[in-house]
Amino acid sequence: MTTARPLCLAEALRRPGYLLSPWPWRALAYLLTTVPVAGVLAVGLLVVGAPLLAAVNAARQDRPVELPLVLFLAVGALTVLASAPVVSIAVTAVERQRIGLVDGRPLPAYRWRGLAARYTGADAWREVAHTFWLGGVVPLGYAVSTLLVLLDLTLVASPWLVGDADEVIVVWTTVDTTGEAVPYAVLGVLLLPVLWYGLGVLAAAQGAVARWLLGRPADGAALREVSRSRARLVDAYETERRRIERDMHDGAQPRLTSLTLHLGLARLDVPEDSPAAAPLAVAHDQAKNLMVELRQIVQGIRPQSLTDLGLAGAVRELAGEATVPVTVHADLGQPLPELVESTAYFVVSEALGNVVRHAGATRAGVRLVQADGELVVEVSDDGHGGADPTRGTGLTGLADRVAAVDGRLLLASPPGGPTLVRVELPCRR
Repeated sequence: MTTARPLCLAEALRRPGYLLSPWPWRALAYLLTTVPVAGVLAVGLLVVGAPLLAAVNAARQDRPVELPLVLFLAVGALTVLASAPVVSIAVTAVERQRIGLVDGRPLPAYRWRGLAARYTGADAWREVAHTFWLGGVVPLGYAVSTLLVLLDLTLVASPWLVGDADEVIVVWTTVDTTGEAVPYAVLGVLLLPVLWYGLGVLAAAQGAVARWLLGRPADGAALREVSRSRARLVDAYETERRRIERDMHDGAQPRLTSLTLHLGLARLDVPEDSPAAAPLAVAHDQAKNLMVELRQIVQGIRPQSLTDLGLAGAVRELAGEATVPVTVHADLGQPLPELVESTAYFVVSEALGNVVRHAGATRAGVRLVQADGELVVEVSDDGHGGADPTRGTGLTGLADRVAAVDGRLLLASPPGGPTLVRVELPCRR
C-alpha cells in the first residue's frame, strides 16, 4: 500500500491544505506537551542563570563580585554539568515518544552503555545540548508566541471588552467605543490563520532541532559514506560485457547467421506468389534484426515499468509488491536522465529487498526529492538496524552503481535501528 502523504510537519506546511489537515492540531499537541518539560528545565537553569546575570552586571559596573556569589556560581555550574548527562536521559526519552506528533520518521533507539559513556560519548552530549535547548531557548520562543496569541485574542475580543471598561488598549492605541474596536476585531480574525500556521512553523522548527540533535546514530557512527570503487564497477562491467559479446560472437551469432542464410536460400527457392513467401520474408527480416536487438540488450537493460510509469510510478509499483507497508513520497520536477532513473530504481529495489529479507521491519518509507540539480533517494525502515557493508556485497554493489554516475551512497544503521539509506545523484542534463 503506498501513499504520498507527508511524513513530517515540515512537509505538511508546504501543502496547500495544511490548515484543514490534522497537522495543525498535532503541532499544537506537540507544543503543549513541551510546556511542562521545558518549564521545569527553565526553572532549573534560572537558579544558576539569575545569579550569573547579577555577577555579570556587577562586573560591567565595576562593582566587586561577592565571594559567596562566586562560590554559588561555581558549585551551581559544576552541579548542572555533572547532572546534565543523567537528566538528559529522561528528557530525551520523553522527546522520542513525543516527536512522532510532528515527524513520523523514527529516531534511533536508546541503548544504555553504562554511566561512564554518559560523560564520554558524543551522543550523550548531543542529548545534553537538546536538554539545554529545551530549557534555555524554547521557552523564549514560546513566550514570544504566547504574547502574539494574547495580542491577537485582545484584538478579536476588543468589541466586548470595551463594554466592561472605559477604554481598552489595543496594540498601539486605545479604543473606547465598540465602533472603534470592530476594525481591530476584524483584523484579529484575519490574523488567526496566520497564527495557526505560525504555531506549526514553531513546532516544525523545534522538531527539526530535536531530530538534528537526537537523530544521529547512538553508536557515534553518523551517516557514513559506504566504501565504493568506480574502477571495480567499471572493470566488472567491462569484463561481463566482453564475456557476453564473446558468447554472442562464438555461439549465438553463428547460429543466427546460419539461420539467416537458410531463410534467405529458402526465399530463393519459394516462388513469390507462393503462400509461404510472405511469412518466410518476415522470418528472414526478424532473424536479421535479432542480432541488433541482442546488442541493444547488452548495452543496457532498462526496466519496462520505468518507461511506462516513470520513476515515481515504478517505485510505487515496487512498494506495492513489498511484504511490509511502504510509504512513498515523490517530489520530482524536471525530467531525469535515463541513467539516473535506472540507478535510483535499482537502489530502491535492492534497499527494499534488504528491508524485507534482513531488517525485521514493520514498515518502511521511500523519499524521492529533486532539488538543486540533484536527485536524493532515501529508503528508511524501523527494523533492528546493524547493516554493515563489510559483511556482504549488496550495499557495496549499490555504492558501485551509484558511483558510476558520480553519485554517493550514505548509510546510517545503528544497532537497534532505524536504518536509513541515502543516495545523492547529480541529474543536471
